[in-house]
Amino acid sequence: MTATSPIDRLRELCLRMPEATERISHGEPAWFVRKAPQFATLADHHHDDRLAFWAAAPAGAQSDWVARDPERFFVPPYVGGRGWIGVYLDRPQDWDDIADIVEDAYRTVAPRKLLALLDEGRDR
Repeated sequence: MTATSPIDRLRELCLRMPEATERISHGEPAWFVRKAPQFATLADHHHDDRLAFWAAAPAGAQSDWVARDPERFFVPPYVGGRGWIGVYLDRPQDWDDIADIVEDAYRTVAPRKLLALLDEGRDR
């Protein structure tokens, strides 16, 4: 990975997803499948004094991540009730974990056609 800042690294991971786009939503960079739906958003000191991102997550993933390491993962405001996961970026992170979270977020909201493209890219 060539990006160095946590935001740049996150952006790079999100934009690797097929037909992912980035635009500002609620004052923060956010990533979408095409124009919608959203699968991740930056939370740069937006609701507290922490740098983090929030991501869509499959059923049960939020509680698994938070239970695994509540110093790195949390239930975000607003979207946490829908199962989204919060990830602190102001702490040391395992970027393989973050890559998994981003991919899971994308898979949670993307249409089957784009999931097939994602899987096809893995087979190469």
